[in-house]
Amino acid sequence: MEVHQRGQHRQVAVGGDSAGGTLATVTALDARDRGGPKIDFQLLIYPGTDQRAGHASVTRNGEGYLLTKKSMEYFRGHYLPNPKDYLDWRASPLLAKSLAGLPPAYVITAGFDPLLDEGREYAERMAKEGVEVAYREYPDMVHGFILFGGVLDTANAAVAECCEKLRERWKTVAHAAA
Repeated sequence: MEVHQRGQHRQVAVGGDSAGGTLATVTALDARDRGGPKIDFQLLIYPGTDQRAGHASVTRNGEGYLLTKKSMEYFRGHYLPNPKDYLDWRASPLLAKSLAGLPPAYVITAGFDPLLDEGREYAERMAKEGVEVAYREYPDMVHGFILFGGVLDTANAAVAECCEKLRERWKTVAHAAA
């Protein structure tokens, strides 16, 4: 969670990649439902939003592209040993009854990521439910690419874009508070 103080208004953003993106979505949903704290922005980098793992990209990209279907099942088995928990919105935010009223979001996905389809669907659903969403797919990237700044220029560009989206949001919030 990023907290930025400007004058009397405290700006708060949540964000993360992969499971961190999942936690950010759940934090935003929970804050909305509990009446705070006010979150101004979500930065979701290839978030996992559906523990059922039934999207086509899980099968299509589940082998040979860094994150595998088998490793996802391994992690999920340790995190959620009871399959009935896959249906809980806190594990699968895509299954939340409503995404309306969430803060603006920037969502990044990767074309060769098993999580591609669920990240895209989450962005599309937020937009459909009235959330301001900017979406960017990096079609030739794999899950985790944003961490490869030492070897991938695309990773550096993606980080710079994330920073720019956050700066833009801070300016918008600061202007509205003035």
